[in-house]
Amino acid sequence: KQYNEIKQKYPDSILLFRMGDFYETFNEDAVKTSKIIGIVLTKRANGHASEVKLAGFPYHSLDIYLPQLVAAGNKVAICEQIENANDVKGIVKRKVVEVVTPGSITLDNTLQNKTNKYMATIFKEKNITGYCIFEPSTGQFLIGECLEKELTNNLNKYYPDEVIINKKTVYSLEKWFLELRPYVTQIENYKFSYENSYRELTEHMSVKTLKGFGVENFKLGIVAAGTLICYLKDTLNNNISHITKIEPILSDKYMSMDISTIKNLEIFNSLSSSGVHGTLVNSIDFTSTPGGARLLRHWLLHPQKNISIIKERLRVVSYFKNNKTILKNLRIDLKQTCDSERILGKINKENVNPKDILALGMTLILIEKWIKELSSIKDKSITNIISNFYNLNKLSSKITKVINVNCTSNIKSGNTINKNISKKLDGFKAISNDGKQWIENFQQTEIDRLSISSLKVGYNKIFGYYIDITKTNQHKVPENYIRKQTLVNSERYITEELKIHEEKVLEAEVEVQNIEHEIFTNLISSITECFFKIKENSFLFNNLDLLSSFSHLALIKNYVKPDVVSDSIIKLIDSRHPVVEDLLPTTDNFIPNNLIIDANSEQIQLITGPNMAGKSTYLRQVGIIVILAQIGCYIPAKYGKIGIVDRLFTRVGASDNLAGGESTFLVEMNEAANILNNATPNSLVLLDEIGRGTSTYDGLSIATAITEYIHNNKSIGSRTIFATHYHELTSLSKKLKRLMNYHIQVEEFEDKIVFLRKITKGTGDKSYGIQVGKMAGLPDKVINRAKEILLSYDSSPNNIVILKNKKMSHKEIIYDNIKEFIDEIDINNITPITALQRLNDIKKKINL
Repeated sequence: KQYNEIKQKYPDSILLFRMGDFYETFNEDAVKTSKIIGIVLTKRANGHASEVKLAGFPYHSLDIYLPQLVAAGNKVAICEQIENANDVKGIVKRKVVEVVTPGSITLDNTLQNKTNKYMATIFKEKNITGYCIFEPSTGQFLIGECLEKELTNNLNKYYPDEVIINKKTVYSLEKWFLELRPYVTQIENYKFSYENSYRELTEHMSVKTLKGFGVENFKLGIVAAGTLICYLKDTLNNNISHITKIEPILSDKYMSMDISTIKNLEIFNSLSSSGVHGTLVNSIDFTSTPGGARLLRHWLLHPQKNISIIKERLRVVSYFKNNKTILKNLRIDLKQTCDSERILGKINKENVNPKDILALGMTLILIEKWIKELSSIKDKSITNIISNFYNLNKLSSKITKVINVNCTSNIKSGNTINKNISKKLDGFKAISNDGKQWIENFQQTEIDRLSISSLKVGYNKIFGYYIDITKTNQHKVPENYIRKQTLVNSERYITEELKIHEEKVLEAEVEVQNIEHEIFTNLISSITECFFKIKENSFLFNNLDLLSSFSHLALIKNYVKPDVVSDSIIKLIDSRHPVVEDLLPTTDNFIPNNLIIDANSEQIQLITGPNMAGKSTYLRQVGIIVILAQIGCYIPAKYGKIGIVDRLFTRVGASDNLAGGESTFLVEMNEAANILNNATPNSLVLLDEIGRGTSTYDGLSIATAITEYIHNNKSIGSRTIFATHYHELTSLSKKLKRLMNYHIQVEEFEDKIVFLRKITKGTGDKSYGIQVGKMAGLPDKVINRAKEILLSYDSSPNNIVILKNKKMSHKEIIYDNIKEFIDEIDINNITPITALQRLNDIKKKINL
C-alpha cells in the first residue's frame, strides 16, 4: 500500500524503493530495470494469488546503476527510508527525496571535468522564444530571448541533455529537437506563468526586482526561468541553493556563429575522427583546472565583440607571458586546486564527503595566497581581477582547522575531525582507542596464558567481538569461555570481560560518528552561507587559469598578440592553422600565408586552385584566428590586425540532412541563404565552394549571383573569402572593384604537380583534377580516358565560358582568354619551368 501510494505520485518514473540495504523496483519498473542494468528479475507471491515482479540492487551501488537507468532515457525517483528502522515498530516512513533526469543527474561518474552539463526550458509566444539554461553541477543559471529561427543555434551552444516545454508544444518536427535530440519533458501549460515565474525568481534570489541581474525585460525568458525553478524544486525535489546569480544571455555582446560554422571550423569535434583529436580546443587547451577548461569552451562559443574587454584580457596574457616565473608558479599552484564549483554542487545535493571539503579549504587558501601575491603588482589589468576577489580567510582557516588532513571519503570512518575541536569528541575517541588497545592486549594476554599461538580476537556485526580457537586446541579452552559459534575448523567464544569492553568501544564509536557528523554538518552550513562568494572567487580563479594558459600557449607555440580594432579589416602576416600545424610530422613545416582584406577596398578574396592544395585550410585558419583574437588569446602568426567580427559564417564541404529531408545541395543552399540573410558589413564570410551540388551552369550562375550580391548589397558588404573551382568567376574582378583574385601556387612538371601551399595574387589556370585523381591512385585507363574527354571539352566551341559576351566570336573569346592569361603572369616571380609550361598552355589555346 505504501509503495503504491508513492508510485502513483511518480507514474512516469522508475521508483527506487529503499528497503534496508537495498533499492527494490517492482512490476513494470522491475522489468525495465532488470533489462537496462542486467540484474535478475524475480517473482514473489504477495498472498493474494498474484505475483509481484522484483529487481533490486545494494544501496551502495546506486552510483553505478543510476547513471545507466537515466542514460536509457528514464526519470528515476529515489525513495528513501526517513526513519530509523530500529526506532520504529511496523513499516518505516518513506518518501521520494529526489527525481533524477538525464539533464539533472550530477554523479561524479556522469560528469566530464572539462565540459558542462546543461538542461533548458523553452517558452514561445508568436515568433519570439524565451529560454533558460541551467548547469545543475555548478548552479550556472542563464536567461535569454531570441527570434524563433535563432533558437536552434542558441541552444546548440549549450547542447542541453534535457529540455522542458509545455504540453501543448508539438516538438517532434522542431528544428532544435531534430538537431540536438535531447530528452524532452513536457509539463502542464498553466505552470508557464509570468507572474508566478517572476515571484519564484525574486523569492529565490531574495530581491524585489530582477533589474539588478539585467534580465527585467526578458519577459518570456523570465517565464522559462521561473518554470524551471518550480520544476527543479517541486517535481525533482532538488535543492537549488547553489543558484546564486542570474546571468543574461546578451547576443549583441558576442560574435554570432551558427551550427555549421562551429562544426566546419572543427572547434570541438573533428569532421574526420571522433573525440577531440584534431580540434581547436584540443590544440589550445593548456588550462590547469577543470573550471578553466570549461570556461575556455564557453569563451570559444562566445567570442567577445567588446574591444575593451578583449584588450583587457590580452593585457593579462601579456603580463604573464612577460613574467615567466610568476606564470610558472601560478600554474603549479593551479594544478593543486579542486573543482570548487562542482563541490558546491555536491554540497547542494548533500552528497559531499570530507575529502571534498578539505580540498575546498586548501583551494581557498591557495586563492588567498595568489590574491596577496598579485596585489603587489602594479599592472592595472592584474589589479582589476584581484580587486574583485572576496576575502574568505576565516572560512578557509575554519575548514583546515576542523577537517583532518588524513580524512577519508567516508564520514563514518571516525577520522574526519581534528583534535581539540570538541572535548566530548576527543573523550569518546580516547575511549574507543583505549578500548581497541585493551582488546589487542587482551588477545596477547590470552595467547600467553593459554599457550595458544593461533588464538585470535575478531569482530563481526552479528556477534560483536569473539575469541576464535582452532579445534586442535579445544582442550585448552578455560571454563569462563562461553561457546557462541561452531565453524568447520574452529570454535568461537565470548567472555563477560570481553563483552564489557566491547560495549564501551561500540558506544564510543557510535558517539564519535554522531559528533563528527554534527560538526561536519555545521561546517557545511558555514560554507553554504558563503556560496555566492566562493562561486565568484572560483570564477575569477578560472579566469586566471585560462588567461595564464593563453600565455603558456603563446610561449610554447610562438603565438603573437593581435591588434584588435574596430575597422572592418583583417591583416595577417605569416598566419598558420593551429591544429594542422600540431598534426604535421616534426619533419614538416607548416607553410604560412598572408592576408589583407578590407571591406572598403579589398572586400572579397576569390581563391582558385586544385583540390588538396590548401584552400580549405587557409579559410579555416582565418576563421580560427579571428575567434582566438576575440576571446583574448594570442594568435599563430607573425603579426595580426583583427577588425572586430560580429558574425562569422562558413560554408564548407558537402553534407546532407536526410533525417530532416534535406539533400546535400539543399543543405548547401540553406547555409548560403543564412549567410545572405544575416551577414552585415562587420561580418566575415568563408565560402568553400558554392553551387557544386547541381549542374555546372546552374551552380556557376548561383555562385556568380551570390558573389555579386555580397559585393553590391550595402546591407551586407561583408569581408569574404571565396574558394572555388569555377575559374570562370575570376572574370568578375573586372566589374566588381572590391573583388581580388588569388590562387594557390602549384608547380607542374609533365603529369606531376607539387602543392606549394602559398596564396598569391592572380588566377589559377587549372583545377588539376585529373592529376589529383592520379595521386589518389585511380587506374591509368581511367586517367588516360579522362584526359581524352577533357581535350574534347576544351576543343568544343559549345563549352565556352558562360560569363563571356555571347556576341563575341570564338576567335575573340580565345584571344580574350589568352590576353587575360598573360596579364596575370607575375614576371618577377615566375620560374623557368613554369614559364615554359605556361608557353605550352598558350600554344594549346592558340591551336584550339
